[in-house]
Amino acid sequence: MLLKTFEVKKEWVDYNNHMNMAYYVLIFDQAWEVALEKFKMGGTAAKDNNRSTMVVETNTKYLNEVKEGEKVNIKVTYFDHDKKRLHLKMEMTSQKTNKLSASMEWISLYIDLSKRKVTEFEEDKIKLMRDFIEENKSKFSEEGLLFASKLKK
Repeated sequence: MLLKTFEVKKEWVDYNNHMNMAYYVLIFDQAWEVALEKFKMGGTAAKDNNRSTMVVETNTKYLNEVKEGEKVNIKVTYFDHDKKRLHLKMEMTSQKTNKLSASMEWISLYIDLSKRKVTEFEEDKIKLMRDFIEENKSKFSEEGLLFASKLKK
């Protein structure tokens, strides 16, 4: 499922004339925010409800260079959750060539920001995530996942 498209900015390119690794993380994070807003766990929820997510573990693969001006699509290729955790994987592909440029898999915890402690998802959020999974599961792939054992179901 396509989350967002980005065009690589000049300031994201390093002295090797390709996108610096820090901006891959930025792009994946900003793209995932689209889904978090749908799940009512993004920036709006952090401000309004003192609830948000925090990433605790990642695995990033850099597969093909991305250059200035190139457009890249960020797609979620896997998503699951338990009572307190999100497990997801996204892929970055070149819009022009459809070549896989990078992937990032991560685990996030659901946090009560007023206490700065992990907390369980509310029922409405569980329903939103279940609906998302049901709608998109035929497009998801478990191939190559490293963190599948991290969820406690």
